[in-house]
Amino acid sequence: MPKPGKTNRSMKKRFKVTGTGKIKHYRSMHSHYMMKKSKRRKRALRVPAVLTSREATHIRRGLLLGLKG
Repeated sequence: MPKPGKTNRSMKKRFKVTGTGKIKHYRSMHSHYMMKKSKRRKRALRVPAVLTSREATHIRRGLLLGLKG
């Protein structure tokens, strides 16, 4: 009997799945050189974003959420 595979552990730490099945992630460029960024820009970077359907397909494969391959 084939094994289901392994979850990519780095993806598990970086992405979350919402209750409706969308993939949520935090934006990049929020870790250093913060003084030169405006308050508005930093505030926008704090808000999690939802991946597009094309990108989410790749992430679901790494998280083993019902897709094969």
